[in-house]
Amino acid sequence: MRYQSGIFVEGNANRWFLAFVVSDSSKVADALAAVLATAKGTVPNDTVEVVVGFGAELARQLMPLAVPADFPVFAGRNGPTHRAPASHVDLALWIHSDRHDRNFDVASAARRTLAPLGSMVEDVPGFEYFDARDLHGFIDGTENPDVDEARDLVVIKDGNAIGGSFLFAQRWVHDLDAFRALSVSEQEQVFGRTKATSVELDPLPATSHVGRVVTEDEDGQELEIYRRSFPYGTSGEAGLQFLAFTADPTIIDGMLDRMFGIDGPSDRLIDFSRAVNGSFTFVPSAEAIEALVRPAS
Repeated sequence: MRYQSGIFVEGNANRWFLAFVVSDSSKVADALAAVLATAKGTVPNDTVEVVVGFGAELARQLMPLAVPADFPVFAGRNGPTHRAPASHVDLALWIHSDRHDRNFDVASAARRTLAPLGSMVEDVPGFEYFDARDLHGFIDGTENPDVDEARDLVVIKDGNAIGGSFLFAQRWVHDLDAFRALSVSEQEQVFGRTKATSVELDPLPATSHVGRVVTEDEDGQELEIYRRSFPYGTSGEAGLQFLAFTADPTIIDGMLDRMFGIDGPSDRLIDFSRAVNGSFTFVPSAEAIEALVRPAS
């Protein structure tokens, strides 16, 4: 089985995330076919990558033979000082390319064809900030595995869901004014890395972002996910659209427990950034998508 190739295409400067709640599943396949047709370029370098994920109920309706039995449900987090709400998502689309205009065409096609089948609950266009930095000014994704390793880590290798992956999406709204009021040294203590070069601090502050989200198994091996997050926003509200792929959703659950102080001290970064939603969707194999949208012969 082939994975959806757009998961692993790196370097695109423009991104868009859409999420829908679907009340009429009967026309979803036709709507997705129209979206994917819009994404297909007519000239070289004109193609837009579209990664498609489904919530548990919709996935079981549309492709019951390709859905993992252990479909995760994000329950949110209620920590001692901060919380992360859960949100219901039936269909997620991650759109990315080097062209904002082409992304706009694809996102517009998605809204036009899918919103009438329910409601659009997330519409987040984003961009690359300087040299792949978060809006706080720190390099994002330093802990990410390279593409070859990521394929091995996040693509499901057996069972009826082979070739698929889980996508966790969570949007964060930053309090940039409060963060920028800190000195650079104080900011580095929050992140656990140097701001200019992304070198891990030694000693690493226990409450730093790196100190809380980097987790290990019983043998001391790091539990890795594949982050594809991007900055978004206006001058009034800005933040991070967090996207992460994994074959094992419990890794993300463990990271969130540590961030929100369920398991030890909380991550200081969440003093300056607020989670507003969160959901798991299943990203099936390329073959499963093709079978869904292919017209009956």
